[in-house]
Amino acid sequence: MASLADISRRAGVSIATASRVLNGSSHPVSDSTRERVLEAAEELGYRPSELARALVKRTSRIVGVIVGDIVDPYFAEIARGVEDVAARVGHLTMVCNADRQPAAELAHLGVLRDYHAAGVVFAGSGYEDEAGTAALRGMVEALQAAGAIVVALAARDFACPSVLVDNRAAAREVTEHLLGLGHRRIAFVQGPPGLHTSSHRLEGFEAAIAAAGAEAVTFPGGFEYEAGDAAAAELLSRGELPDAILAVNDEVAIGLLTGLRRGGVDVPGQVSVAGIDDTRPARLVDLTSVSLPLHELGERAARMILEGGAGGDVVLPHRLVPRATTAARS
Repeated sequence: MASLADISRRAGVSIATASRVLNGSSHPVSDSTRERVLEAAEELGYRPSELARALVKRTSRIVGVIVGDIVDPYFAEIARGVEDVAARVGHLTMVCNADRQPAAELAHLGVLRDYHAAGVVFAGSGYEDEAGTAALRGMVEALQAAGAIVVALAARDFACPSVLVDNRAAAREVTEHLLGLGHRRIAFVQGPPGLHTSSHRLEGFEAAIAAAGAEAVTFPGGFEYEAGDAAAAELLSRGELPDAILAVNDEVAIGLLTGLRRGGVDVPGQVSVAGIDDTRPARLVDLTSVSLPLHELGERAARMILEGGAGGDVVLPHRLVPRATTAARS
């Protein structure tokens, strides 16, 4: 690949002048000099450094996507939605794994700021009363002041445009489906404590149970397969199964499904199991779930960034998808 030195020699100008022309500097350069540099670049097949362009223009073609867990199918589908839109206009999607830790999010934001990212997508939820909120808010505000567009896809404690789903309504709707099948004692396996999304889904579940006068049983959990498997083991050890179990997400529901069946439980003959998100693994195991428009969440976020934050806050619809893991109580 040709270098700036090659271009400068071919055009008969200094390296500094060649750099100003090719990296879009506002420094004055005569039209004839600019034309010589551009002709030399074309003849030599020169491709300018994106990093150099970013340093000069104070913006780059990078879109950062900060995810809670990079192996979670929920985040994979969102990231694919961002990538599908960003790549069409030559932007690079950089996926950053934060392990649901505010300190890790803050570190990723610092790197994205240094690279003058065009925008940042917060794909995961924030924590209620989380430590480090002020530092994270300050970094977000600094990015916004520098021209980056920040978009949240779940509840966060800083100001930015958002593309959301109604987690309370999603959990309430699937719980009402279980109640409609005749189940009266329903368990809920919770998400990570203190996370906005965990709390909102629990609230939706509890609202449906209270309205129906049914009995609720709750278990601590998480967002990963292992949390569902652990909840199944706890249920089996108690020796008394609920009529149905709703998991905070599909990964946990699949862990439940696997653990129960390994313990000899007939799903859905003895107990119905449902999840929320409708990720690809849920469809593969025929899990009843609430379909959230994950790919569209990513697409909308990317468009907001590319359009300079236009569009305002959006709430996308969800859809209940009954499948083979739930059945009417006999």
